[in-house]
Amino acid sequence: MSNAVVVGTQWGDEGKGKIVDLLMDRFDIVARYQGGHNAGHTVIIDGRKYVLHLIPSGVLRPDKVCVIGNGVVVDPFALLEEAEMLQEFALNGRLLVSNRAHLILPYHRALEAAEESRLAEGQIGTTLRGIGPCYEDKMARRGVRLAELFSPETFRAKVESNVEFANRILSKVYGAPALEADRIVDSYLAISDRIRPFAADTAEYLGGAVRNGRSVLFEGAQGALLDVDHGTYPFVTSSNATAGGACTGAGVGPGAIDGVIGISKAYTTRVGAGPFPTELADRLGELIRARGAEFGASTGRPRRCGWFDAAVVRYSGLINGLDTLAITKLDVLDELDEIQVCIGYRNRGKRLDSFPAGIEELRQVEPIYETLPGWKSDTSQVRRLEDLPSAARLYLQRLAELAEVEVSIISTGPDRKETVILEESPQLRRILGK
Repeated sequence: MSNAVVVGTQWGDEGKGKIVDLLMDRFDIVARYQGGHNAGHTVIIDGRKYVLHLIPSGVLRPDKVCVIGNGVVVDPFALLEEAEMLQEFALNGRLLVSNRAHLILPYHRALEAAEESRLAEGQIGTTLRGIGPCYEDKMARRGVRLAELFSPETFRAKVESNVEFANRILSKVYGAPALEADRIVDSYLAISDRIRPFAADTAEYLGGAVRNGRSVLFEGAQGALLDVDHGTYPFVTSSNATAGGACTGAGVGPGAIDGVIGISKAYTTRVGAGPFPTELADRLGELIRARGAEFGASTGRPRRCGWFDAAVVRYSGLINGLDTLAITKLDVLDELDEIQVCIGYRNRGKRLDSFPAGIEELRQVEPIYETLPGWKSDTSQVRRLEDLPSAARLYLQRLAELAEVEVSIISTGPDRKETVILEESPQLRRILGK
């Protein structure tokens, strides 16, 4: 059996949740490897909508094991709330949370809110859920891991020390109110027994599963252009959202990964601040937002919308080692007479050969567009490639050429069933172990 990574190729919100849910009938285990409850994965099954933030999208397949890896930062209250929402799916025994995962605490949220307020117009546009400061503590070696929640004396000592440190920053740097360590400790210890059944050494579990021939689908959050190393820094998330993060964030070796499936919208969106070369800040952008219901699953914020950016997806292919591509929300473009695709960038009249590393250079680039005909017909009921309008097939073919990776899955609507799968795709067949 094969093991694969599903990764977003743009700035997140590409539809990874749907694709993970769709593919989980071919895998035994789904493992989330980074991010926190700042992610929002929406899955629609027979018209019923599920919005997931921490628990992997494969949870909606009742016979699959779901793993939250050590690379994820966990708000235990958010975890319990989501588990309660999913109680019909009987999570006990099939949801495992790494005992090495770091915990989000109230001082993380307080610090993040204070810093975003200080930045004012230059703010990153985070979800204010404490994700970044939690990762900061992890890297500064003062983080609190899940295993320590079950050792009350250790937990209390670490939280008291961290609250003292955070309060100095909150009061002296931001002029914000201090937090009470005892209140934080007591509230977390009060729920520890409810969290304990989920805690496990997930790296050991996944390693044993792979050795025994069980297949794992590794699920990322956010998107490659939000990766802390390879994204549009500093307008990024605080973890490695690229495929390489699956190894460190789930505790498996590179040899365990057999393929990488990239997810991209048929256009481009971005939430929050940061450069967006193909953004449509006009009525057309508003039309795409309305047709695509482009509002954040975690925050409800309207997403910025623009044309498909092949320079972005090509760069994602490079840093993720993409084997195949799923294109989502093709049906959103059904009404357009013409569709533009960004095939590359110019800066000061010179065509760029690589994706810009500098944020100011990316702000200044001029997209180079190619115009393709629209298909002006409803694709939402299509389930076979040959039934798509010829202009839609031409569009998909051109995206594959420009991105330099084959397209093997096409989503034509939000429901699990509204999908075209090219079963004859050699890369997809290899990844799915067929």
